[in-house]
Amino acid sequence: MARFALTIVRHGETRYNKEKLLQGQGIDEPLSEIGLKQADAAGRFLSNVNFTHVFSSDLTRAKQTTSNILKNNIHCKDITITYDARLRERKYGTAEGRPLSNLKAMAKEAGEQCPSYTPPGGETLDEVRARAKDFFEFLCHMVMEESGLKDDSGKTKVTSTDMAPFSNHCIESDTCSDDIRDLPLDANILLVSHGAYMRNWVKYFIDDLQLTFPPDLKKSRELSVSPNTGISHFIVSFESGETSKPQISCICINRHDHLADIRAGTSQ
Repeated sequence: MARFALTIVRHGETRYNKEKLLQGQGIDEPLSEIGLKQADAAGRFLSNVNFTHVFSSDLTRAKQTTSNILKNNIHCKDITITYDARLRERKYGTAEGRPLSNLKAMAKEAGEQCPSYTPPGGETLDEVRARAKDFFEFLCHMVMEESGLKDDSGKTKVTSTDMAPFSNHCIESDTCSDDIRDLPLDANILLVSHGAYMRNWVKYFIDDLQLTFPPDLKKSRELSVSPNTGISHFIVSFESGETSKPQISCICINRHDHLADIRAGTSQ
């Protein structure tokens, strides 16, 4: 059995988020002043979490968010960041750089619903989900390989200090059993990506892997686009072998209480 913690953070706000313009992959906009503050706030929230691996989309807004998060982390000053194009936002083709309202109008004209509509040159939801599935399977394979190189005594041990933001959430909302709060992990992974991509990742978890959600989580929140620097946290357990499906427990999703004093954007 291998097990790892996965923390997924959406990038901070950009000018395009603020003005409700689609960025997708073709608009590589940096963070706004608010976005930088959001990333710092997320970093302070995660400051005591001892990550073993860090992955980020290779787009500027995600790179800057990752950098600011780690700048505020007491354990990860020298950790290597791996940038991966599989974590990029959904590609919106001809709709990129245009108002979100234009995408909705294009979908209506085509007789389809937004966000399932695919503009010319864009990615379908199935293609985005395939990217998310591919990257998740890569993570599982990586963790399984690394787990095979060390015995139980070499595993990362989750402590209340290392995982305080999430263990405290478990205690407050009574969403975690004792064995989830304090268990050995093979890896503790941070991943920084984008709103539409993250929503499709969660849909993959729900539809294909029967994700277990906390009982107090509303359906609308499960499938909503994360606010900028919204934080989701999962525990993934799995056996080796292609026929074995990972067991995934959601500790929190789209958490944003670290943004209480910061105005947050919500568009892709």
